[in-house]
Amino acid sequence: MRAPSTDPLAGTQRLTTPGAWLKFAEWLYAEQDLALGQIATSAHDEALYLILHTLEIPMDSDESVLTQKLTTTQRSALTEVFRRRVVEHTPAAYITHEAWLNDLRFYVDERVLIPRSYFLEIIPEHLDVLLPKDTPITHVVDVCTGSGCLAILLAKHFPKALVDGVDLSPDALEVAKINVLTHKLTKRVTLHASDVFDAVPPVKYDLILSNPPYEPSAHCDALPQEFKNEPRLALDGGGDGLDIIRKLLRQSRDRLKPHGIVLIEVGGLGAAMDREFAKLKPQWLMTADGSNCVCLITAASLKHWRG
Repeated sequence: MRAPSTDPLAGTQRLTTPGAWLKFAEWLYAEQDLALGQIATSAHDEALYLILHTLEIPMDSDESVLTQKLTTTQRSALTEVFRRRVVEHTPAAYITHEAWLNDLRFYVDERVLIPRSYFLEIIPEHLDVLLPKDTPITHVVDVCTGSGCLAILLAKHFPKALVDGVDLSPDALEVAKINVLTHKLTKRVTLHASDVFDAVPPVKYDLILSNPPYEPSAHCDALPQEFKNEPRLALDGGGDGLDIIRKLLRQSRDRLKPHGIVLIEVGGLGAAMDREFAKLKPQWLMTADGSNCVCLITAASLKHWRG
């Protein structure tokens, strides 16, 4: 199968079934060297998702749906979707305006980072062990909340707690507001426009959680186009990636209850964190893929730290 070099989507009206589209799309992803990792790690999975979503076919359908005949209108719709994905390198989640974390759907668009986080493992599996069992959890916060997805996961995990979602971007907070409304959590989730805690009322938290911008600026410059299409503000952590993390830790010192903890996802900055914040004794939580890139820092270790 060979696509004309001038238009990789030329001739797609000849693809008459979803299965034919899937085979073509997998080849196209490899031919055009498309970047993955925003909603799926394989071309097959992402292309199948885009095909089923575009055709309004349930995601849990059996393989027989791949053999059904497509109408001219359906083939045109698929051509347009894959033109955006292949030619414009638009991330799939921006095309469908959705992202899924576990079984929860979130609205997303170009105003926010596409939700993806190791906190998907930490929140359901580890939080209750990391926090004291004999102390009610009443107030938690997600700093750099973006689409609001982690704030919403926290609200669902702690059904009696108040949750704050903090972000510097007014655009991101507009998207977070949509998701908070959709998940019917407006009474418990409060959104704040703030650079870390600068404009947040003086509240003490049981848990401060953050998936902040942590990519070094030079790394952001070299990212594939799909990732450059995400808001730079949500990715760029400064020269060494630690700018926002430094501020977060300094301000967390006065924001935690005595038993409180800070959880931060830091990507590939583990060694840098251990060097710079050795006095805080970061504890690294295990993740299924072995990256172990979420660190825990206690209120007790922050109490006498002057970073």
